[in-house]
Parts: sequence; structure tokens; C-alpha cells
Amino acid sequence: MTTTVTARWRSGLLYAGVFAVVAYCLAPFYWMLVSSLRRTSDIFDTSLVPSPVSFENYRAVFDPAQGFGRALLNSLVVAGVTTVLALLLATFTAYAMARLDFRFKRLILTLVIATSMFPVVSIVVPLLKLFTDVGWINTYQAMIVPSMSFALPLAVWNLTTFFRQMPDELEHAAMVDGCTRGQAFRRVIVPLAAPGIFTTAIITFICAWNEFLIALSMTNKPDMQTAPVAISKFTGATTYETPFGSQMAAGVLVTVPLVVMVLLFQRRIVAGLTAGAAK
Repeated sequence: MTTTVTARWRSGLLYAGVFAVVAYCLAPFYWMLVSSLRRTSDIFDTSLVPSPVSFENYRAVFDPAQGFGRALLNSLVVAGVTTVLALLLATFTAYAMARLDFRFKRLILTLVIATSMFPVVSIVVPLLKLFTDVGWINTYQAMIVPSMSFALPLAVWNLTTFFRQMPDELEHAAMVDGCTRGQAFRRVIVPLAAPGIFTTAIITFICAWNEFLIALSMTNKPDMQTAPVAISKFTGATTYETPFGSQMAAGVLVTVPLVVMVLLFQRRIVAGLTAGAAK
């Protein structure tokens, strides 16, 4: 009897802990959603449910004067290209780091991950000067190339760890069947590494999608700004008004694609995160 009661208490505490963590993580997003559905006159209301529900903030977000639709497209282009390029380069680099033996391999891997530790603000000014000289200001590459400097080390580190967990016998078996090492990598390793590659792609895309400082520094034309930059420059009806409602609505619109993507591919993400946990 005592054992049963103890088990129930442990189970209850476990569920209570999980609920507390989920509530703590989701509370800001819930408040952002609620605030986006309030009227401008009710924006400082503290009720948990908006009354009445209003969509005026969403209409304001898509006002042509805000240019938010183009900003979303710019964010999609920058994040998408950054993710694709980072995965292409990181997959080959990580495979070489995991499978090949050469001098200073550990040092090189350490330097790769160390490059991502520099704060963005420390490289913005030199890059701004460089891109101004080569005429890259207000271009996609001015945002993609700096984003790669942070996305690529992350992808290399994640994929190197994943490839190390895959047994060497996979390539050996494929080569015994007549494959070259390149064919073994393309036909055997890459398909088996899909969960890890997909998980890395999601993480890289989220980082590039949320990037703010580089996009703010490298663009000064409204039609080249990404969504985070466009949100920061929303204007109210008057000079001294801060459009909290519109910013909240835009925040919801920027967050929804990420949430939908994670929900649709959660099985692959979990498979990638737990791959190698058991052999």
C-alpha cells in the first residue's frame, strides 16, 4: 500500500513538474497571442482572455506601408539559403572530421566551434566596411554570408558528433559490395544520417530566421529588411506611440511558421536528437 502511494506521489510530482516547465515556457507566447488580439485601446488590459477579440492589429501589420509581407519573404530567403549552404558544407566537413585521421584534427574542430563564440557585434563593423567597399549593402549575400559564420560551426559540430556514432562497418560493407567511398557516403551514410541532418537543419533555420543585428546593420532599404528588423521599425499613429499590438501580432506571425514546422516534423527531430543514445 505504501509503495503504491509513493508511486502515485512521484507520478503526480513528475506531471506537476512537467506542467510547470511547459507553462513557464509557453506563458510569454500565450501573452503575445492574447495581446495581439486586443484592441489598441485595451492593450494594457491584464485579463487572461481578450474581450472583445479584435483583429485590427493583424490588419495593421499587413498594411502596405509596413512592408511586412516583403520582410517575411526576405527572412525566408535568407534563412533558407543559409540553411541549405550550411548543411551542404557541414555534411562533407563533419564526415571528414568523423571518419578521416589526420594531424591537428581535434585542434581544427576546436577552432571551428570557437569561431561561433565571438559576439555578433564584434564582427559587424568590419563586415559593414568590407561589404560597403564591395557593394554588397542591401543585398541578400550581405546577410547570408555573416549568418553562415555562426550557422556553419553549429552544423559541423552537431553532424560530427552524429557521424562518429555511426559504425565504420557501414562503409566497409558498401565498399565490399563494389561502392567507392564516395558512393558509400552518398548511398548509405547520408540516408542513415537523415534524422541528424534534419535536426541540424531545423536548428540552423531557426537561428538564421531569428537573426537581427546583422540584418539591421547590412540593410537600410525597407524592401530588403527581414521580419525581425521590420518589426522593430513599426510605427504608431503618432510619433510618441509605440505600436505594441502590431508588434505582438507580427511576433505571432513570425513564430507560427517555426511552431508548425516543429510540430509537423517532431518525430524526425526527436529521432535525430536521440540517435546514438543506445547501441
